[in-house]
Amino acid sequence: MAMSASVALAYGGVVLRPFEDADVEMLRDLATDPYLPLIGSLPANATRQEALEFIARQHQRLATGVGYSFCVADRSDGSALGTAGLWVAGLAEGRATAGYAVAPFARHRGVARQALSALTAFGWTIPELFRVELYIEPWNTGSIRVAEAAGYLREGLLRSHQPIGDRRADMLLYATVRPPDQGGEPPIPG
Repeated sequence: MAMSASVALAYGGVVLRPFEDADVEMLRDLATDPYLPLIGSLPANATRQEALEFIARQHQRLATGVGYSFCVADRSDGSALGTAGLWVAGLAEGRATAGYAVAPFARHRGVARQALSALTAFGWTIPELFRVELYIEPWNTGSIRVAEAAGYLREGLLRSHQPIGDRRADMLLYATVRPPDQGGEPPIPG
C-alpha cells in the first residue's frame, strides 16, 4: 500500500497532504462539532496535546494497514481545512471506505466535495481497489449532497448498522466503482 509520490492529490481548490503539527488549530476547531468525536478518534473539544496525538495516530494509519489519512488543505496557501481518509480493511475484496470532515470555519465552500473527489481519484491509483463506499446517517443531508455531487450513488439503507455514541444508527450506503477507463468493469447491459 505504498503511496506514489507522483499521484496528484489535488482537486479544485483543495489538496490532500500528510498532517503537520501546524494543523492543530484546525483540528481543535473540528473537535467543537459534537458529532465528530462520536465517529472518530479526535476527542471533543480537543486540547493542543490531544490534537497532536491525533496527528501522530494519522501518521501510523498506513503503517498499521488501516488506510490513508490526509489533511485537507487549501491549495493556494496550504492551510488546513479538514480531514479525509480512505480505510482499506476490505481491500482484499476490492473495497475501501471513505470518510471526510471539514472544520466549521471552512464549511459551505465546496471543500468536502472537492476533498472526496480527490480522495476517490487517489483510490483509483490503488490497483486492487474497485469500489469505494460511504456510510452516511439519513439525517446528514449535507454529507448526502457531498456524496452525490462527487458521483456516489445511494445503494440502500443499512438498519441499525453501527454504534454511534450510545445508540445504534441506521446508515445510508453510498458507493462508486472504478470507471471502465481506469480498469473497472463495464456496466452490465440490461
